[in-house]
This record gives sequence, C-alpha cells and structure tokens, in this order.
Amino acid sequence: MTHGRIGDAAIGAVGDAAGAVMDPVQGAHRLKAAVSVPALVAAVAALAVGYLIGRRSRR
Repeated sequence: MTHGRIGDAAIGAVGDAAGAVMDPVQGAHRLKAAVSVPALVAAVAALAVGYLIGRRSRR
C-alpha cells in the first residue's frame, strides 16, 4: 500500500469515527461496513503484540 492510500484510509477512519459521535446508529453501520476481515485481524494482532510488549517491559 502506498503512503497516500494509507493516509486516505486513516483520514476516512477518523471521519467515520467523528460521524459516529454525531449519529451513533449511522456511524456504527458505516464503521461496520468499512472494516474488512483482514483489517480486523491486523488490528487484533497489533493489540495483542502491544499488550505482550507492554507486559514484558513492566517486569
């Protein structure tokens, strides 16, 4: 993925999140439609790795 596409995706996600604040029902539908399975798996994996790194550095 090119840098421009990453930036566009990030700005789109921020816009959808801001829209979810104004209209929670419509925002939830848009966020659900925008999230793909690979993106969801990547986000969960990133959270798990971050948790493990944080836990390890705390010891």
